Amino acid sequence: MRYHNITKDDMLNGDGLRVVLWVAGCNHCCRECHNPVTWDPNGGIPFDEAARQEIFEQLDKDYISGITFSGGDPLHPANHMDVRELMEEIKGKYPDKTIWLYTGDSWENICDDPMMRFVDVVVDGEFIVEERDPKLLWKGSRNQRVIDVPRTLSGGNPSVPVIHCPDYM
Repeated sequence: MRYHNITKDDMLNGDGLRVVLWVAGCNHCCRECHNPVTWDPNGGIPFDEAARQEIFEQLDKDYISGITFSGGDPLHPANHMDVRELMEEIKGKYPDKTIWLYTGDSWENICDDPMMRFVDVVVDGEFIVEERDPKLLWKGSRNQRVIDVPRTLSGGNPSVPVIHCPDYM
């Protein structure tokens, strides 16, 4: 896995203050994407032990709510296994911290992925510039959904997403 940045004390990409890992690699290539530099899976720098420790140092802080995986697309084939392993390690070490995942994939295509058992919130769907709305919370276009993964997976029909904070959508 390769990445472009680790953002600290982020307030835009999920609930509370977060650390954000911006991975390299995206096949969606949405028109007017806010981060096209992350599309190339060979871009950025290798995710190494120093990067892992930088994330853990942030997650050690009481005021950090959790981690957000963004990019690029954390579910890109170049990222998928490494992201899953990192999520599993984070959930084991920080069970009270939340994990958010941004992906251009739809929930219906990823709801059966075993990785989802480590995820608290998924923001799904490609960014569609015609649906852009700067007033939306945690997403860029109206077609995207902010999904409460544990409630969705425990609801009996995982293909029907439960929206996280529906009053704000």
